[in-house]
Amino acid sequence: MTVSKAAATSAKRSRITGKQPGEMAETTAMQMGELSELLGYSLKRAQLKIFEHFLRCVAPLQLTPAQFSVLLLLDKNPGRNQTEVANTLGILRPNFVAMLDSLETRDLCSRIRSTNDRRSHIIVLTEKGRAVLARAKKLVATKHEARINEILGPAKRTALLEMLATIAREL
Repeated sequence: MTVSKAAATSAKRSRITGKQPGEMAETTAMQMGELSELLGYSLKRAQLKIFEHFLRCVAPLQLTPAQFSVLLLLDKNPGRNQTEVANTLGILRPNFVAMLDSLETRDLCSRIRSTNDRRSHIIVLTEKGRAVLARAKKLVATKHEARINEILGPAKRTALLEMLATIAREL
C-alpha cells in the first residue's frame, strides 16, 4: 500500500503539532499583514465578490459580466466595430473574438462585414440578444445592484463610483 505525499506530509504535521489535518486552520486565523492595507488587493477581493454575486443573479441567462457589458455597449452604440468595443472594455483582441464567437453561437449578436472597411466587422444585437439583454438588465437592477446599494447606501455608492472613475482615469 502506498501513501500519497499529501497524506505523508499531513501525518508528519500531526506528529509535530499534535493536531489533526485541518485543525490549525480552524483554530488560528490567517494573518493578512500588509495585504489588508493594499488598495489593489482590496479592490480585487471586492471585484471577485461582485462577479460571483453577478453570476448568481443572472444565472438563468448564463451571462458573464464581460458579456453583459458587450451587450450593453452594442445596445447603446449600434454600428460599432469589434475593435472599438474591445478597446472600450479593455478586452484583448483574441479574448474578444472568442467571446463574440460564444455570443454569436447563442444568437445574441451578429457580425456583419463593414461596407466602409472590408477588413472590419460591425457587431449588432439580434432580436434574441435584445430580449436577453432586457431580462439581464432587470435582474441586474433588481437583484445585483439593489444588493450593492443596500450594503453601501446611495451616498457611499456615488462616492465609490467617483473614486473608481478617478483611479481609472488618472492611474
